[in-house]
Amino acid sequence: MEGLDARLAKKRKSKKESNQNGSSQLQSSSSANWFTSTKSAKKVPLNAVTSIMDGLKKLYVQKLKPLEVTYQFNDFVSPLLGNSDFDAKPMVMLLGQYSTGKTTFIKHLLGSSYPGAHIGPEPTTDRFVVVMNGPDERSVPGNTIAVQADMPFSGLTTFGTAFLSKFECSQMPHPLLEHITLVDTPGVLSGEKQRTERSYDFIGVTSWFATKCDLILLLFDPYKLDISDEFKRVISSLRGHDDKIRVVLNKADQVDTQQLMRVYGALMWSLGKVLNTPEVMRVYIGSFNDKPMNAAAGPMGQELFEKEQDDLLTDLKNIPKRACDRRINEFVKRTRAAKIHACIISHLKKEMPVMMGKAKVQQRLIDNLDDEFTKVQREHHLPAGDFPNVEHFREVLNVYNIDKFEKLRPKMIQSVDDMLGQDIPKLLKNFRNPYD
Repeated sequence: MEGLDARLAKKRKSKKESNQNGSSQLQSSSSANWFTSTKSAKKVPLNAVTSIMDGLKKLYVQKLKPLEVTYQFNDFVSPLLGNSDFDAKPMVMLLGQYSTGKTTFIKHLLGSSYPGAHIGPEPTTDRFVVVMNGPDERSVPGNTIAVQADMPFSGLTTFGTAFLSKFECSQMPHPLLEHITLVDTPGVLSGEKQRTERSYDFIGVTSWFATKCDLILLLFDPYKLDISDEFKRVISSLRGHDDKIRVVLNKADQVDTQQLMRVYGALMWSLGKVLNTPEVMRVYIGSFNDKPMNAAAGPMGQELFEKEQDDLLTDLKNIPKRACDRRINEFVKRTRAAKIHACIISHLKKEMPVMMGKAKVQQRLIDNLDDEFTKVQREHHLPAGDFPNVEHFREVLNVYNIDKFEKLRPKMIQSVDDMLGQDIPKLLKNFRNPYD
């Protein structure tokens, strides 16, 4: 993170020098001082990080992967994990409608454009771009990056060549990218264009990245507060990742203070219709670009934007510190999902007749999948909130012969329970978080 520290320190210094016209100087916030401290930029040896990761890899291969393979978890929920999925750097994904400043936000963070970046008022970014550290500046096509064993993107091959042709990796040497990877996404379109003119499953890809990412930024601007049905579906696909979502009201210097107050209220009202959570979503207000602050914001707005930017950058800077904990958190979530999936598959298998009328019973099970989920929940005393989406599960189940599924193997379930109750706590006890 040293590059981010230096850039912020330089920015603070230039702002202080430019403010010599007799007006009241804005005091730099405590978070800005924290950014320039040497303690916050300590490097962590890679062998310390991988000690926890190696333990998770071993547990996955020995106990969880056999369960996933037996009950075809990779076809229904998520592809099997490889070494690169455990060793990958933390990722930050930017989502929003077109021209809300996603690519400009990345340029603002890095201090320069990444290879292949296009910025404009029209929908310019037409592909998913992963911006990561590399020895030189270059763009790698999606088909190439998806088959590299040291990259965590092999799971994207399930979305086909149509998506991989709209996916690329931009590599460039940068201190910030040594710690995190940034994911730039196409702007969410409105109307039928989003659903019919995309040649791949946009929501499916977004959901895949949401599982891998450590932070998801939803970008809005004062003139694009309306959440279209397509954007609503994208946000709904982030279900289960609410703790990763942050909202950014970008380009806030384009309106004055009174209008900004009304815009903020309208944004919170719109989000309340989409995000079905009782908690208030964290919203960062600012203008995240390299242009001078618009005079309409006034001195009060400028001070607010600087504090908000400091808070957001602090959030970004804490990502590597939380990476180990989040990796374990995602692993536990995956383990519970795999256990529930195994219980569902084995229950459907048990309901099938031995000889006659198999096709008729299968269709009845698929049609009444909600009731079958309830039966599984009661039988195994599982929480209802951990069950998969019924419609998606039904859609995948339609192409399978339930009679070919495996029966429940209690030893596998017990092994996974032992991993959650004993092995993972022991791993956490032996290896502390190296960023503490």
